[in-house]
Order: sequence, then C-alpha cells, then structure tokens
Amino acid sequence: MVLVLTLVVGLGGPVLLRERAAARHPVRAVDLASGRAALGALVVGPAAPADDYERDRFGTAWADVDGNGCSTREDVLRRDLVLLVVDVDACTVLSGTLDDPYTGARTPFRRGADSAAVQIDHVVALQNAWISGARDWSPALRLEFANDPANLLAVDGPTNQDKGASDAAAWLPPNSGFACRYALQQIRVKAAYALRVTPDERSALETALDTCVTV
Repeated sequence: MVLVLTLVVGLGGPVLLRERAAARHPVRAVDLASGRAALGALVVGPAAPADDYERDRFGTAWADVDGNGCSTREDVLRRDLVLLVVDVDACTVLSGTLDDPYTGARTPFRRGADSAAVQIDHVVALQNAWISGARDWSPALRLEFANDPANLLAVDGPTNQDKGASDAAAWLPPNSGFACRYALQQIRVKAAYALRVTPDERSALETALDTCVTV
C-alpha cells in the first residue's frame, strides 16, 4: 500500500531534455553580490592531509537530526524529486523523477536494485570539509554538517560518483548552466561553517561566478 504524495506535469520529450541541459539557472543580482562578498571573506590556505579522514567521523549516515521521523536521505528525496510515490510511513520514497541539476537530464528513481541512479550529494564533500577545517570540529557539529539540507542535493548517481570528494578546482557540474548556482551553494556552505578554500579552489569559484546570469 502506498501514498501518492505529489504529482506534476508529465515528462518532456528529447527536445525538451536538450533544451534543459543547455539552459541557464539565473540568480538574483543581490545573491550574486552576496556570494562574491562571501567568497572574498573566506580564508584561503592549503588543504590539510586527508589521510585520517573517515566517513564515520561525521556520524551515522543520514541520521534523523531534525527529529521528524525520517532520515535525511528521504527528506532530500522528497524535497528534490517530482512525481513522488511515498510509502505509508510518509517518509520512504518508493519512486519519483529527478530533474538533475548536474547533467540537465531527467533521471527516474525507483527504490530497489536501481535506487543508486539517484544519490544525495554533499555539495561541499565531507572529505573536502575535513581537510578544510572540519577535522577540528566537535562530533556534534560534524553530524550537523553531514545532514544540513543547505549542503545536500539529489543528483544523478554516476555523476556524483565522478565528482567524489573533489573541490571546485577539480570538478564542476557537466551542465555548465548550473555552474553559477553550484558555486554559490559551495560558497554559502563554506562561509556558514568557516571552512577554508585553497587558492585554486577560490579561483575556480570566481570563474564559475563569472558565468552567472542575473534576473
């Protein structure tokens, strides 16, 4: 037995997908200005060694930190997918469709053997956070960071795997029209948690902001 939570318009055809992949994601001029200011205020320095990084230093994966009875993964799937079918527990997403920001394509999600087709990405990867300052945090703050919705996006699984723990100097979304929003989100997260950027990372973020289209 399932509960149909959300239903939106049907899928577009191949032409629509090509248009979506090439489309820009405009931002407000005020958000771009604040993003540039925040980037300018970030501490620039070398990355710490990653030898001692372990995923469990950020706590149990997808913990229910907000106490709503659902894991963080399910919260993000419900936020980012459309055509949702949710189980009777009102948490578990059984199926849906992702308008993937990283590729511009539409990706179907079905729980089960193919559920890895859609993954939840830490926009600022946990390992990158670790080498940028999180190694000095308390366990509670690392758990909060790992489950912060502001740093999480549902994305195409293989593309997320390609990204890995890369910073902006090593990886930007293949959908170039999303580079601006991606950079702004990374900057906001790093600013909120006082994380460092490397010189190359800062340069890459500045270049990505130069692609922004404002409204």
